[in-house]
Amino acid sequence: METQAAINVLKSGELAILPTETVYGLFADATNEAAVKKLYAVKGRPTEKALNMNVSSLETILKYSKNQPAYLETLVKAFLPGPLTIILEASENVPEWIHIGKSTVGFRMPSIPATQEVIQGLSVLVGPSANLTGEPSPRFFEDLSPEILENASIALKDDSVYGLDTTIIDLTGEKAKILRQGAIKSSEILDAVPEIGTIE
Repeated sequence: METQAAINVLKSGELAILPTETVYGLFADATNEAAVKKLYAVKGRPTEKALNMNVSSLETILKYSKNQPAYLETLVKAFLPGPLTIILEASENVPEWIHIGKSTVGFRMPSIPATQEVIQGLSVLVGPSANLTGEPSPRFFEDLSPEILENASIALKDDSVYGLDTTIIDLTGEKAKILRQGAIKSSEILDAVPEIGTIE
């Protein structure tokens, strides 16, 4: 199966292009420093720019974060897997090459079933958009640049990618804060998780 092939590629320290519900991502094993450095180099991504962690469960989020708000589980159950990035304080389990000296880390849980399966096969991945830095994020498989394709050992295609950005919510302050308004509206979050109170 393609998903098992992608798992094998990532376990070997190589890169994989996987679909998310927003755009195509370039993925690497988050626990493999050499693989993550390769990802930075292929994208031309500034090395001071931290990466989100792609996970498949609340348990993994809890492992790699700390000081979580009491409503975190309700929020996760309401919107994940889906187009929401959750920013939390990073625990000591987060590799330095992921958080780049920052005290926080972002969590993503893509809803594409094949990508979920691949993440489950490795526990935690990094997967920024599969484009060269400064170029548009690839909504369609045909948008992927030759340079990105050449440097990925496998690429999975899915036609349900819809191109909207994830909503980014920061839960590290006294109040939840929307850092980027994307596919999920703040009003939807408040409806589903009223214990958040207010969102800045």
